[in-house]
Amino acid sequence: MSGFIEWGALLNILIFGVLIGAGLPAMYALGVRSLDASSRVTGGAATVRKIGAYACFGVIVLAILGALAFIVAGGH
Repeated sequence: MSGFIEWGALLNILIFGVLIGAGLPAMYALGVRSLDASSRVTGGAATVRKIGAYACFGVIVLAILGALAFIVAGGH
């Protein structure tokens, strides 16, 4: 019965599901949290937190654009 299951494909789905399904929302939450914390901190720490938050949001935007490019290219 296990001959019908492509284990490599199943593993790929599992890995990308965890990365995209849990990783991107966690990164968004981290970015929002960093922006909120930067409003309570002054000086260089606030700047570092803002840069980190914008980096998190940048990764999310790149993931969305990469997914759109993948779909437009044929999605194979």
